[in-house]
Amino acid sequence: MLGMVLCVITVVLFLLTILPLFSFNHWIFRVWEFPRVQLTLLAVLSATSCLFLNNPLFQFSLIGINLTVACYQLAWIIPYTRLSTKQVQQVAQHLDVQKLKILTSNVLMTNHSAPKLLDLITKKQPDVIVTLESDQWWQDSLSAIHKDYPYRVNKPLDNLYGMHLFSRFPLEDIKVRELVEEGVPSIQCYLVLPDKHRIKCYFLHPAPPSPTENETAKPRDKELLMIAKEVADRDDPLLVTGDLNDVAWSPTTRAFRQISGLKDPRIGRGMFNTFHVNYPFLRWPLDHIFHSDHFGLVDIQRLPSIDSDHFPLFVELAFKGSN
Repeated sequence: MLGMVLCVITVVLFLLTILPLFSFNHWIFRVWEFPRVQLTLLAVLSATSCLFLNNPLFQFSLIGINLTVACYQLAWIIPYTRLSTKQVQQVAQHLDVQKLKILTSNVLMTNHSAPKLLDLITKKQPDVIVTLESDQWWQDSLSAIHKDYPYRVNKPLDNLYGMHLFSRFPLEDIKVRELVEEGVPSIQCYLVLPDKHRIKCYFLHPAPPSPTENETAKPRDKELLMIAKEVADRDDPLLVTGDLNDVAWSPTTRAFRQISGLKDPRIGRGMFNTFHVNYPFLRWPLDHIFHSDHFGLVDIQRLPSIDSDHFPLFVELAFKGSN
């Protein structure tokens, strides 16, 4: 009986591992790029359980398949552990350089715990705040911070793709664009630092591949790769942040980094899983920040829950100047 159960588990894990390898964009294939950590743990557990089988050939066959699955999945996620080399240089907090604090939060449109987000803003004192899934209710509820954040971009929507940008620093050349899908906006602008350096910023929230959203990953992938190509040849300081509805280790996000040349401060430091708040075993990094080589990292944190399905992400960068 144990052998049959382990055989079924092994076959399922193997199938879920190879499904993303097929060149199909349907969510049934692409969604298995997300739980690589979970599949690794299940494969290791399955391989360990196989030690209790009596048939040596059957035992070693199942162990071999499970360990192959685990090793393949690990190859994707290892960069987002401390076993990998840090991609972004650490900068000490006390150094006298221009710093930039950014807070990204998918607030969940139906969540009305604005005081919890306001409390985090008070504690962390970010220079830039971007909220995702924010509708008119959230826009009104965050009006309390307008005095401290005089530069704003408002795009309230009631379709789960509203977006708001708040900044202590001036914003220039602001564009709100629907890059791929109608009703799914992004914000593009320049952020002007006190030393007058201009940083090109992109704030994104493409729709995910899922049975309730887009059936395929094509719109999301198209938007991410469109931005990657747009910034690839730029020499000015760059930031891209938001809920990308893609995991840090997916082929699409990997291609985004390779094409754009932007850095990921999580590499060598950790996964910083921001979704899902309510299911600890089913968490992965959906909220991202990428930046050009003009920046070093002072701090990166996953902040406490604000009753959304996403944890807010906080990053403090040090501006090193033009290359």
